[in-house]
Amino acid sequence: MKIKFLGGAGEVTGSNYLITSGDTQVLIDCGLFQGNHYSEKNNFNKFDFDISAVKAVFVTHAHIDHTGRLPKLYKEGYRGPIYSTAPTRDFAKELLLDSEDILFREAKREGEPPLYAKGDVDGVISIWKTLSYGDTISVGDIKIKAHDAGHILGSCSYEVEADGKRVVFSGDLGNVNPPLIKEGELIVPDAQYALIESAYGDRVHEHVEESRGILEDTIEETVRDGGVLMIPAFAMERAQELLLTIDELIRNKRIPPVPVFMDSPLAIKLTAVYKWYEDWFNADVEKLVKKGDPLFNFPGLKVTLKTEESKKIADVPAPKIIIAGSGMSHGGRIVRHEQLYLSDPKSAILFVGYQARGSLGRRILDGAETVRIFGQEVPVLCRKVEIGGYSAHADQNRLMKWLVPANGSLKHVFVVQGDEDASHALAAKIKDELAIDASVPAPGYEVELA
Repeated sequence: MKIKFLGGAGEVTGSNYLITSGDTQVLIDCGLFQGNHYSEKNNFNKFDFDISAVKAVFVTHAHIDHTGRLPKLYKEGYRGPIYSTAPTRDFAKELLLDSEDILFREAKREGEPPLYAKGDVDGVISIWKTLSYGDTISVGDIKIKAHDAGHILGSCSYEVEADGKRVVFSGDLGNVNPPLIKEGELIVPDAQYALIESAYGDRVHEHVEESRGILEDTIEETVRDGGVLMIPAFAMERAQELLLTIDELIRNKRIPPVPVFMDSPLAIKLTAVYKWYEDWFNADVEKLVKKGDPLFNFPGLKVTLKTEESKKIADVPAPKIIIAGSGMSHGGRIVRHEQLYLSDPKSAILFVGYQARGSLGRRILDGAETVRIFGQEVPVLCRKVEIGGYSAHADQNRLMKWLVPANGSLKHVFVVQGDEDASHALAAKIKDELAIDASVPAPGYEVELA
């Protein structure tokens, strides 16, 4: 069995791995590269494999950095099956349609033809097949089994077996005790090889309870100061978890009543999809559902689907809370709010998800004194707060724990899907503490598993 690292190698985004066994080839993920822009220029490059030779694609989860080039793959002739859980398929449809307009504009900026059109998204969904955790799919000589990764609702790790070798692709792994979904599985005990994500490979999150405390304190301080709390949130999982937690804080009178705006059409649409899969939630959320609690809704919450409604948020006097996409401030409605309030010392910006190197969110978080938004230099004078415990990604401790069940069988661990510093830090820790050989593959690297 051979593995070629086509994306997600030496960087967080663009997850894309080609598996070859004999005459059979399959892909794990086909994601979008992201960085300074929503879409990086290399997304428009020709695929580094023969599309006609690929027999199946397995998607770990719905995030665009794992699915964003599937319509391009379809546009260029792929007609084989795409596999994932049912929630991943339904979420991916909304995410891909939402991305189409952004990608069209960025293709124009790069002088390239559009990456894909809405018809290509329809085509992708038409060949998409669903599986459940524990299911095994055989594609030629390759057997692939799905496991719960605990990252977002419906996310998978894949156990791949071929030529007498067993390798596990982690996908993105979830945090411990996630607020909304069930905790993910650990690696299978007899794995010989693993690809492990490393977005937080050099960091440890605070405890979930500590995260809730930071959220509560940040809301209280911003309301007391009469400011605006901006929360750039990923439309999927982060937005829903925030709504769940703010609802709890309001019900228990832990924070003062204040207008809360969900200013993300995509988050609003995805929240509706979440309600189709309430039986996938963890035990605590299931109890709320059974008690009749209206999930993702509470007094003071206003959802702003239309552009006109979004613009009117500026007319609402502070204090107020605005949850809006995109999660890394690549674009979306959060950028307009940042233009208005980043320069206000009474206001605050709260980061609750990973900020990729080069993104606007990362520049703000790293202490930029000014940022350029819509051609205007905006001073960053508001408070900056980061919560790691709300991340959907496993931290270093959880990543190490994920590997432990296979400690006696693992020959090599490939550390992927992280910034260079984070990936190398995790690889070093794996070698030092677990005595397992580990490396950070370069983009385009191909390995034959011995």
